[in-house]
Amino acid sequence: MVERKRELRRDEKRGKVGGVCAGIANYFGWELWVIRIIAVTALILATKVTLVAYVIAWLVLDKESKKAKAASGHSEQAVREETRVERTADGRTIEVKTKVWEAGKLPHYALGDIENEFAVMEKSLRSIESYVTSSEFRVRHEINRL
Repeated sequence: MVERKRELRRDEKRGKVGGVCAGIANYFGWELWVIRIIAVTALILATKVTLVAYVIAWLVLDKESKKAKAASGHSEQAVREETRVERTADGRTIEVKTKVWEAGKLPHYALGDIENEFAVMEKSLRSIESYVTSSEFRVRHEINRL
């Protein structure tokens, strides 16, 4: 496998202030929120040094070009490739994201999707439970045993 040369560049599309944190996250392959937490913590603990280093990085680092972005795998197409289609036991097809945070969704949106899925499953489970505990189920079960 040929390993490509990584370059440290600013990613203004994913960045909030200049794209320095996003560029660092791309370079090391880390989650963007981790880099932001490190940057904010460094800003709190060593304000002047961190601020000067950030401004220097902002001025010195080149912007990430579209060509470099496509080569690094951070394009929208690469985000779509993080999903695969699977069939459930009841025959439905669903898209499964291999890693939600790499698929481009913010954590609170991903959590909302998960909560919705659990709500649907809970409704289905309640329906099954009410049927199994009903007298109709017992009667049908006894008739089937005959």
